[in-house]
Order: sequence, then C-alpha cells, then structure tokens
Amino acid sequence: MIKMDKLRNYNKMRNSVLLIGMACLTSCGTSIKMAIPEAFKQQAYMEHVDGARGNKMSFANVSTSKIKRGMHLSYPGWGGRAFFWDNLILMNYFGIQKSETVRKEKAKFRYSMTDGRNTVEVFADERELTKELGYETLNRESILNSFAQLQQYKYIFSATISADTAQDIKTWTLVMTNMYDRAATNDKNPFAYRKMGDNGMATNGVDTIFIKPISIQKTELSDGRVKQLPFKLLSGYELSTNDGVIAIIDMIDRNIWFYNELDSTEKLTIGAIATAIFARQVHDEKW
Repeated sequence: MIKMDKLRNYNKMRNSVLLIGMACLTSCGTSIKMAIPEAFKQQAYMEHVDGARGNKMSFANVSTSKIKRGMHLSYPGWGGRAFFWDNLILMNYFGIQKSETVRKEKAKFRYSMTDGRNTVEVFADERELTKELGYETLNRESILNSFAQLQQYKYIFSATISADTAQDIKTWTLVMTNMYDRAATNDKNPFAYRKMGDNGMATNGVDTIFIKPISIQKTELSDGRVKQLPFKLLSGYELSTNDGVIAIIDMIDRNIWFYNELDSTEKLTIGAIATAIFARQVHDEKW
C-alpha cells in the first residue's frame, strides 16, 4: 500500500506544479520545460526515461522488454461520408456543401518490465473515434473555402499491469479517457476542439491512483519576465491519491518524478503506468 503520511507536507504545491512552466531561449529557438517547485524537489527525485517513445525503455535499474505491437488500424467508420438532404438547399442558395466524416483508429501493445527483482506484464489497448461535419464552398477562389466542425470525440486507453502470483504485486487496471459530444452538451461554440491530455485512474481494487493532465500556462523568459501563453500546452501528467501527489510524468523531457517514500514495488507500478503512457501511438503527445 502506498505510504501517505508525508504527502500532505507538499500537497499545497500542486497548483504551482500545474500552472508554472519555464521557457528557455536558446540560439536555436525557444524550448519550453516543466518547472518543478523547489519544495517538491526536496521530497522527490527524478529519473530520466531512456528510449521513451521507442520500442524499449529504461530508467535507473528498471527496464522494459521490446514493446510488441499489434496492427495499428486507422479507417473511416459508419460509412465514411454521409449525404445530407439540406445540401441541396445550401448549394442552391449559398454555394456550400456539407458532409459528415467519421474516423476510427485503434492499436494494441504489450511488454514486460523488471527492476531485477520483480517483473510485471503490461497489456494495453487504444481506441479513438472522431466525428466531424465538414462545410465546403463551391467557390474555389474563396480564401476560406472549407471548415471542419467537431461533433464527437472519444478516446479510451486501457491497460492491465499484472505480475506472477508468486510476487507481492497486485494486478492494476489503468484507464484514461478523453470525451467530447456536441449534441449531448448542447455546445454552441462552432470552434470547439478536444481537450488536451486525458484524465484517468489506476486501481488494484484496494488502492487508487488518480491521473490528471498538467498544462503549462505561463513561461518565464531568460530575463526573468513571466509571460502568459496564448494557449495551454500539455506538459505531463500528475499521479496522486486522496492524500496528495505521488509522482509526476514529464512528457516534454521524458522524466518521471517519484515521491521519496515509495518502495520498490510502488515505484515499479508507477513506472509501468508512465511507460505505458509514453508507449501510446493513437493519441500520443509528441515533442
């Protein structure tokens, strides 16, 4: 069971972790990094994940096997493009054609992870569906002759982290989702888009780890000035329990920050969650 007794001491730093980012100006351009508050660093340690996004990952004394991937499928669903009778009206009066496009994508992968003492097996599945309405003008000389409006988005990522029954590790189930439905929410915003990052949780039936995206909203320039970004930039994921943060996954620099009091079994579980997130292909945050 994950130890919680010291988590409350730095849990107040959560908002700082979620909202602060650092932009470092270099001769090659601007690079953005996640800034971890000093109070958090004093009670946590960082491990860089070598091979993140690749077919094999490792950090400290932990390593994965080669990631075995199933067939990665991407195809139109529900018949692809649908015809609307009001196309006739739109075409006659406004010169606009409307069409519906539905895209589906799915993938699976599996691998094992070991710290030299314990080994876990990770089996993961990704499914994504995007439904859009497209509007296109018949006047090809128009500056804006096409527009796609998001109608529905559904992403589900699930993984099972299991161990041999002889090991003192329980099976964990990981689920992360990202959902949007214009009709269900009665959203009138024509420019709506899917949220960055996915929310989720992992549980072994006794303990639960909550997963939420971290977005950079501010940057600190080299001269010390703080500047508000005109957009939110996903930088990673926070792993927490009801008592506080236990780990942070840095998607930019591909690091994992572990709470100091975690034991080797807990670290292996969190490492499996993090590497599974890094291994995604259907809905990955590329840097």
